[in-house]
This record gives sequence, structure tokens and C-alpha cells, in this order.
Amino acid sequence: MRRERSPPELCPALALALALLLLPTACARRSQDLHCGACRALVDELEWEIAQVDPRRTLQVPYARSEAHLTELLERVCEKMQDYGERLDPGTQRRSYVRLSAQDGTRLDLDGVRVDGDVAASLKFACESIAEEYEDELLELLSHQADNVKDRLCSKRTDLCDHALHIPHDEL
Repeated sequence: MRRERSPPELCPALALALALLLLPTACARRSQDLHCGACRALVDELEWEIAQVDPRRTLQVPYARSEAHLTELLERVCEKMQDYGERLDPGTQRRSYVRLSAQDGTRLDLDGVRVDGDVAASLKFACESIAEEYEDELLELLSHQADNVKDRLCSKRTDLCDHALHIPHDEL
């Protein structure tokens, strides 16, 4: 009588070795997504805050784009990361970060968005790191009303989003 053999199982050591080989790639991708998302959210929040200032309010330059105002905004903008959630693209396994509601209070589509303290804390930490490391670049770009600040800072002047250059703006 002939016996059917079941397919060989991976020995636990081999399974662990394979998992350890794939883990750095997954962690690196998550870190890259997090820093890219934090950079883009940081710029979005700063640009929105600037737009809220009365354009008639001036010093020697319009107050909204003055170094004093921008520095003040940089000190507190990362607190707004609590207003973001994480969305995982099922096809690419890339993470993106989206506002939970628009600045005007309108509810947004939150299908597939993970909202928890870990996401907010990670995003806030990444935001603070970026704001500190790239403060001069942020002040320069924002004070001169540069176009496409997100792309210029997050993709061209830094390596934070170079993986995402082909992704449309509203998906980051």
C-alpha cells in the first residue's frame, strides 16, 4: 500500500530566519511611510494656519509669513497630528496619513482608517523630528510663498518622500 506524504513543513528555525529577513524591509517601509506622511501633514497644517491670518496684518512683511509667526506655528503644529489616522493600501501595503476631519469641521471618508493613540504618537514624534531638522528649509519655503511646498520639502530637499513622487498629492 502506498502512503500519501503531506508537503514538508518549514522547520521553526527556517520560518524564523525567513521572517527576520523580511522584517527589516517591512519596518523600513513603515518608517519611510510615517516620515513622508508626517512631513506632508506638517506642511498641510502650516499652510492652513498661515491662510487663517488676516492678510492686512503686516509687520515689515505680511505677518502670516513672518519668521516670528512661522516659528510660533512650528512650535505647536505637531500637536495637530492627533487629528490624523493611518490608512493601509491593500494593494501596495503602503501607509498614508489622513485628517480625520477637515479644518472647517467637515467629516471626511474614514473607510479603512486606523485611529489610535499609537498612530498619533508616532506621527507626532516624526513631525517633531522633521520640524526640528528642517526648520530652516520650512521657514525659507513658507516665508516666500513657494509653490508645492510639500513636494519641494518632502521629496526634493529631503529623502522623506522620494518613494512617493509618482503618487498623486491627495493620496499622501
